[in-house]
Amino acid sequence: MKRICTLLLAAGMLLGVATGASAIDFKAKGQWLMGFAGGENQLINKTRTGNGPKEKLNSNDKFAAQQRVRLQLDAVASESLSGTVFFEIGNQVWGSNRAGVGGGALGADGANTIKLKRAYIDWMVPDTDLKFRMGIQGVTLPNKAGGSAIMDTDAAGITASYQFNENVGLTALWARPANDNYLGYQRGDNEHYNQNFLDNMDLFALMVPVKLDGFEITPWAMYGAAGKNTLTDLGSTADGNLPFTTRPYFGTPDNEWPIGKTSKAYGSMFWAGLPFAITAWDPLNIEVDINYGYVEAMGRYDAYKHGVFNKRGSTERQGWLAKALVEYKMDWGVPGIFGWYGSGDDGNVKNGSERMPSIVPMGNFTSFMGDGNYGWMWVDNSLEYAGTWGLGLQVRDMSFLEDLKHTFRVAYWGGTNSTSMAKYMTTAYSWNEGWGSNASPYLTTNDGLLEFNLVNSYQMYENFDVNLELGYIANFVDNDTWKKSNINSSFQKQDAWKAQLIFAYSF
Repeated sequence: MKRICTLLLAAGMLLGVATGASAIDFKAKGQWLMGFAGGENQLINKTRTGNGPKEKLNSNDKFAAQQRVRLQLDAVASESLSGTVFFEIGNQVWGSNRAGVGGGALGADGANTIKLKRAYIDWMVPDTDLKFRMGIQGVTLPNKAGGSAIMDTDAAGITASYQFNENVGLTALWARPANDNYLGYQRGDNEHYNQNFLDNMDLFALMVPVKLDGFEITPWAMYGAAGKNTLTDLGSTADGNLPFTTRPYFGTPDNEWPIGKTSKAYGSMFWAGLPFAITAWDPLNIEVDINYGYVEAMGRYDAYKHGVFNKRGSTERQGWLAKALVEYKMDWGVPGIFGWYGSGDDGNVKNGSERMPSIVPMGNFTSFMGDGNYGWMWVDNSLEYAGTWGLGLQVRDMSFLEDLKHTFRVAYWGGTNSTSMAKYMTTAYSWNEGWGSNASPYLTTNDGLLEFNLVNSYQMYENFDVNLELGYIANFVDNDTWKKSNINSSFQKQDAWKAQLIFAYSF
């Protein structure tokens, strides 16, 4: 509490100085979230390896309460110059003093809950329409129909945008999602060598938004370069898990099969997208998004098959994804149909992975496996669509009482990966390793999941929303397919379910 008071006092002093120096208009906005959830968000109940005993996969509590506060302060000098700082307090799990989610235990004085989410400046070149944003900012690549399947997160970088006329614009982006994380290696003298060497990842994107009467399209492309040590020692970041979503799937929790050396200093990365929406036939709405991604091979790995390591696996990953939404607005709600198809692994590890790579995917067709509602509680998962196909029906924003809306969805998730890939996995339950890493479960053509969502939102006050969500996932992962894995192992699958109640005050 003392640290929070000190921070607020310092902020007040800075505001006083700044206000005295020039006419700065300070604007504040933010959001308080209070959430209560119960459920079982794991698709596996128990596992067994070899002749060992069955082990419970998830022994976490079935109920938890948590909260989060986000505060954004904008210092606006003019329409041409402003600065923004965005703080996040939480997530705080009630009763917990653990790192990362603490501050909710007895005394409630955790010192690790205040985080910087964004900090950037906006400015314009005088007498032009050229705008710049510099700093840690939200980066969402252009998308339609189900959210960004490649990148939707906060990142440090520079964005430049120019509006040629009311119909056509141009946006350029440089972002640096990773740098100076490589720990180097040690010798007998215990000294670290080559620390922070060739470990940066840089992304460069161009986007051309075009808006016409009843039609929108934004073709875009992004090139990236990643040093050969970028993913080493990086692990899971605050958002996403780059080793998991840019490399082939090796069937281990950390996705770290030993990878051989490479003579390349940097590896190329490339993505492209063509999202468009047709609203000319209102009340009919059509959205389509087509994406492609490629990550260059940086060394080879030993593919484990039938108890033998063979040096033949390529670390290249490339693939494509198409998704679409068609909906029709009616007086009582908006019924619609959505679907997607992503390329999958062909069963040959020599040519790498055929699933589309990503940085931080954020699919929102659904709200249990996806991010279609608040996507904040511990029972939620924000997953990619790589290596899967799906078809869903929804009716959103149904309203029969004033200020009360309902959204219902049902979606089937299928796999596009070859069943022969199971023999390269370490265990029969390796298909579940991507859970919690922004990656969907590794589904083969024999596997499937059926998801149900019901979201109820009551606008009690203008700035206060009460949100009740119910979700269920029926598990149809095929046991016989996954018995072909390398190690004598088994799993006991289960369905997943959740019920969450969120109180949101936004201002």
